Amino acid sequence: MQKGTVTKSTGSWYNVRLDEESPEGDIEMRCRVAGRFRLEDKALTNPIAVGDRVSVVIEGTGDEETGAIRKIEDRTNYVVRQSPRKKHELHLLASNIDQAVLIVTLLYPDVKLGFIDRFLLMTEPFGIHTTIVFNKSDLLEEEDLLTYEAIASIYKDIGYDVLLVSAEDGTNLDQFKALLKDKRSLLSGQSGVGKSTLINAIAPDLDLRTGEISDYTGKGTHTTTFAELFDLPFGGEIIDPPGIKNLTFNYLRPIDIAYYYREIFALSPECRFGGTCMHRNEPGCAVIASVEAEDDRVTDLRYNSYLTLLTETEGQNYWERKKV
Repeated sequence: MQKGTVTKSTGSWYNVRLDEESPEGDIEMRCRVAGRFRLEDKALTNPIAVGDRVSVVIEGTGDEETGAIRKIEDRTNYVVRQSPRKKHELHLLASNIDQAVLIVTLLYPDVKLGFIDRFLLMTEPFGIHTTIVFNKSDLLEEEDLLTYEAIASIYKDIGYDVLLVSAEDGTNLDQFKALLKDKRSLLSGQSGVGKSTLINAIAPDLDLRTGEISDYTGKGTHTTTFAELFDLPFGGEIIDPPGIKNLTFNYLRPIDIAYYYREIFALSPECRFGGTCMHRNEPGCAVIASVEAEDDRVTDLRYNSYLTLLTETEGQNYWERKKV
């Protein structure tokens, strides 16, 4: 039995970097899953995530040598999403990470604040520090920059880090590099935001595939089809998953939505009904009062996205919702 780290997931097979090195360097081995693994009591489309520490048994010899994963070591954390294909199940994106970095763009493709809020709702339950990185600053006019500052202030005010960069002209790439240095980062975003281009700008030897933006839809095309872990030459690792089109939450209850919106949770003790208040039409709700007063403790943009997610979660019928 040898231990290692999962570096690539392609479905039924996983690449595992063994702790034991050869004289030629790292040993990576193709491994299959031996046995059935579950995440607590949750059904998973993939039982193992990139970043997992595993124990494997070597099978075969020579060029045919492969491994069988017999055990998953305890995880420090993980990121999970509702499976886009199997609504009853969950999909593991990554595990044992130091931080998540969400790449977005103000233009080309246009920013979707609702998607940012959904991503934060995915990382917040597991206490994973998340930074929002706006790429393609070279495309922004003066009016666009004012819009960026307004959006950035919303997230900065509730404790998230925000960074404006450009892979094209190098704006703030040193800060982006420093953000990733000596950490294991889940680097995510919707297709077309320039995730691979950004990585190639600071680590050209990785030479990740990049895609084009469709002139018709204004959206990007998927260039990553499976999750993979890459070593950064200046220290640190990134986990690069496929681009995310949308996020839904069959594993959260409506009250969880309120709990994981930071500013809404912070105001909850001031509500007449405290922690049971859903902040929709209850009397004496401090969140509603804040939105109506426009005091910026809860902005109308975040509040509206909260209401959308709340309604969506409540509207999942029995067959769509996975009880956990």
